[in-house]
Amino acid sequence: MKQRVLSGMRPTGALHLGHYHGALKNWVKLQENYECFYFVADWHALTTHYEDREIIERNVYDMVIDWLAAGLDPEKATIFIQSRLPEHAELFTLLSMGTPLSWLERMPTYKDQMEKLKDRDLATYGFLGYPLLQAADILIYKAAYVPVGEDQAPHVEITREVARRFNHLYGRTPDFDAKVAAAIAKLSKDDARYLEKQRKDHQQEGKPEAMAKGESIIKKAAANVAGWTAEDSELLTGHLKGTGKTVLPEPAVLLTETSKLPGLDGDKMSKSYGNTIAMREEPAEVERKIKRMPTDPARVHRTDPGNPDKCPVWQFHQVYSDAPTQAWAKQGCTTAGIGCLDCKQPVIDAIKKEQQPWRERAEAYLSNPKQVHWIVEVGTERARTVARETMRDVRDAMGLVY
Repeated sequence: MKQRVLSGMRPTGALHLGHYHGALKNWVKLQENYECFYFVADWHALTTHYEDREIIERNVYDMVIDWLAAGLDPEKATIFIQSRLPEHAELFTLLSMGTPLSWLERMPTYKDQMEKLKDRDLATYGFLGYPLLQAADILIYKAAYVPVGEDQAPHVEITREVARRFNHLYGRTPDFDAKVAAAIAKLSKDDARYLEKQRKDHQQEGKPEAMAKGESIIKKAAANVAGWTAEDSELLTGHLKGTGKTVLPEPAVLLTETSKLPGLDGDKMSKSYGNTIAMREEPAEVERKIKRMPTDPARVHRTDPGNPDKCPVWQFHQVYSDAPTQAWAKQGCTTAGIGCLDCKQPVIDAIKKEQQPWRERAEAYLSNPKQVHWIVEVGTERARTVARETMRDVRDAMGLVY
């Protein structure tokens, strides 16, 4: 079976090129090799914009159309809406019972957003708790990986900590020790002694290699011991870690290459900065916007040499141009051999070429919005099946099945 990947986006409406090169392009690639779950994080949008209810629905479907236009395939990836699944909220609530408050208060993004969004009242439980809601989004699908850029990797760590704490609190069922002893009894005496040594080295000495050595014994048993079960492997892995049974697996970071595309002014591409090019921008508007982009301020006259490192257009070349075109642009800029409009034309042509299939795919959905609703409906039901299975495990572990 393919390993599961989960990711989501807040519904901000139609997406821009920064969204595509920063995340969506990788989503399209991942669906070929993983079981991908991609969701519209509309509850997350409410953590900072809880008063903007009028635009949420339009933003949701505008964004999904861009996902489909970019190449997400509903037959390969599960596309769904977070708020349609109350199981997310249930797991969020249950996780909050055992999550230390200090874990949420120390999040770097919490203080950062409080500072940046001073015009909004963010002194809310929802905003403080959004990392835990994010953890619930990931853990409810028992995702193996969360695709992120290197700078976002710490965001996944709190999810791992939450899963670890939950498994420690609730993974040790009353008969856990007896089941572990029964599983160990299936091992040879040498393997049983070796496993116990690795457990002590991991838990008491903190030796990093001990976990891998212990897991190798479990894998060996799964392949060779008659009557060995998946539960035996899970029990001994929990015994090795000291957490008990793994109810909620810890997700790993899937580091993905992202192309950092700046805004038209060289700053971060953002709708709030008014410096974006939409994925489905009209060709004439693309041309107008690129031609008006600022360049190296030192190039006052056509004959003045420039420095590409100080020019936002050069950053677009690094994403859109091949090596010969980049060499041509760099040489022409530094020697004043070409003008800034000459330099911009290959970028204009490349963006138009990239956007053409997106606009064509989007047109089919724009003319038949019910098809988009149906895709989301099917994906949501598919996600619901997985979410309900996880919640049965969670309720059982917490003693809530009565």
